[in-house]
Amino acid sequence: MLSRKGIIPEEYVLTRLAEDPAEPRYRARERRARFVSKNGNCNVAHKNIREQGRFLQDVFTTLVDLKWPHTLLIFTMSFLCSWLLFAMVWWLIAFAHGDLASGEGTEVACVTNIHSFSSAFLFSIEVQVTIGFGGRMVTEECPLAILILIVQNIVGLMINAIMLGCIFMKTAQAHRRAETLIFSKHAVIALRHGRLCFMLRVGDLRKSMIISATIHMQVVRKTTSPEGEVVPLHQVDIPMENGVGGNSIFLVAPLIIYHVIDANSPLYDLAPNDLHHHQDLEIIVILEGVVETTGITTQARTSYLADEILWGQRFVPIVAEEDGRYSVDYSKFGNTVKVPTPLCTARQLDEDRSLLDALRKRSVAVAKARPRFSISPDSLS
Repeated sequence: MLSRKGIIPEEYVLTRLAEDPAEPRYRARERRARFVSKNGNCNVAHKNIREQGRFLQDVFTTLVDLKWPHTLLIFTMSFLCSWLLFAMVWWLIAFAHGDLASGEGTEVACVTNIHSFSSAFLFSIEVQVTIGFGGRMVTEECPLAILILIVQNIVGLMINAIMLGCIFMKTAQAHRRAETLIFSKHAVIALRHGRLCFMLRVGDLRKSMIISATIHMQVVRKTTSPEGEVVPLHQVDIPMENGVGGNSIFLVAPLIIYHVIDANSPLYDLAPNDLHHHQDLEIIVILEGVVETTGITTQARTSYLADEILWGQRFVPIVAEEDGRYSVDYSKFGNTVKVPTPLCTARQLDEDRSLLDALRKRSVAVAKARPRFSISPDSLS
């Protein structure tokens, strides 16, 4: 996400995962369309919207949602059109009062020194942007001119408020802060406290904190009801666990968020082989909180397809204590290592706990079988 925008190098944010060259690589034949992309954009196209007028009922939000070229065009045209409109009004007032006639008249003009449409346009700009050059001014001769002066000032203030507010909201949008909230490129499934867990890593690159940060996870898959109804995007909420407990997190340093795969989890029957053939599985992760510096609520999103979940892997530690404070090595943010993990579903592991005991015994045996090297004092002489 960040590397694609050129903010920081790719190898610094989401590094390549530790891979075993001997491990066979699986290539997905054709990936399903993602519901949420890796950078958090929703892959949904809205078509055949017939009630387009609903967008005009909320003009401010519509202006903020527009792309920058369209917003700048509307910003420029709103001022130009208002200047031209009131320039025409000032020219008509001068024309009706006879101020455009050549020669010096005895009557006092409604607006001094207006002799053409160009001078009326300049006076319109001076009034609306409160620039007084001293060459043109409204006199007390025409009450209508005083009324137009008041109306133009009110209209100019309204245009300034709407346009400047729109520009400010576009520059301070919440998703700008989400650019520095990063997720691991892959998720992993491994044992934690004797249970299979789905784990991912999340971090914040800025020193300013995300207040009241919460994290949620959903599984999106295509399902069919017993009545035969096909639901293409069936969303199921699943709980996330962290060291603090619940969905709230204290995101000062990168955290490993995990979900315990139990009987209530939609991943209860997920096996290692399903990760390479299950094309209808997508896990969406949503991080939400309040930006400390602005007070605006921000949201960062990502998703993991089945082939982006690594079975039997664990994230390497990246937080270490140095010189009396904790340091974070983001070059290892996405690195994982292989750990002993049962090659079965969570349901099979709950039904037969002997699989876990056998795995532990095998791990102990492998650790004892590793050669140990010792250096004797005689070898150093």
